[in-house]
Amino acid sequence: MFQALVLDKSPDFSATLREVDDTFLPEADVTVDVDYSTLNYKDGLAITNKSPVVRSWPMVAGIDGSGTVAESASPEWKKGDAFILNGFGVGETHKGCLAGRARLKSQWLVKRPAAFTAKQAMALGTAGYTAMLCVLALERHGLKPGSGGEVLVTGATGGVGSVAIALLSKLGHTVVAATGKASEEPYLKQLGATSIIDRNELSAPGKPLQKERWAAVVDAVGSHTLANACAQTRYGGAVAACGLAQGMDFPASVAPFILRGVALLGIDGVMAPRARREEAWSRLARDLDVGKLDAITTEIGLDEAVAAAQKLMAGQVRGRIVVRTR
Repeated sequence: MFQALVLDKSPDFSATLREVDDTFLPEADVTVDVDYSTLNYKDGLAITNKSPVVRSWPMVAGIDGSGTVAESASPEWKKGDAFILNGFGVGETHKGCLAGRARLKSQWLVKRPAAFTAKQAMALGTAGYTAMLCVLALERHGLKPGSGGEVLVTGATGGVGSVAIALLSKLGHTVVAATGKASEEPYLKQLGATSIIDRNELSAPGKPLQKERWAAVVDAVGSHTLANACAQTRYGGAVAACGLAQGMDFPASVAPFILRGVALLGIDGVMAPRARREEAWSRLARDLDVGKLDAITTEIGLDEAVAAAQKLMAGQVRGRIVVRTR
């Protein structure tokens, strides 16, 4: 028996901690013991039922997990192997990792780098891995440290934003953090932000083209924030878009793209192929100051996950929430 955070809808929605066994798990070729999971924005939507994220019921929440393999029918994995799981519809259409055990498809798993413990891997989770995907995309477009200009990170106190700041500053970039929480300036500067701007400077409707400022942008917010970030990006710069905290709309014009050659780079961490995932985790192991994870991370027990998800959706959480599952 093990505990799992089960989401049900029969007939009314509920999110409850239950004792279940292996018969509750879905079919797949690798059974894992989950040591840690996380709470991401998508988990918050699912656990609070604020958006129709879950498409199969009952569901075990948790789009991320790390621990060790318990049983495997795949030649790629053997008992005791350390794994990381991010995305692939887990916690949405396939029972997830906010539980002591999960059953997952072997092709979804990535070997956990030796540089990280299971807890550290989940201090990064989908948010940190997505932040690295953003940095990789900007680098492929030509972003180089010392090339001049500032790099903007929106949603700066969130998981993606926090890790993106830590990564970009470690790589030698001048990072500007956009946040609505002025009290978090010491936290953001501890991560490596050079300066802070109020998110209200970006969140209202703006002109299609504005004064050029950013060499590159990591945006986890969307809507008017993304539109203004594009309008302020310098000639030939790029914007990596990976979130929609402000909204899914994009109230912009083509002006930045056809008059300044700005590139809008869409970042998907859910279905990214394994090779890209392995590259991202390898770079995280190499380029992230692991010591900064403590500043980013709050650890809770599985029995605290529902309350923490409510705080996450209310904008009362900074950085990453790591969930101890056993």
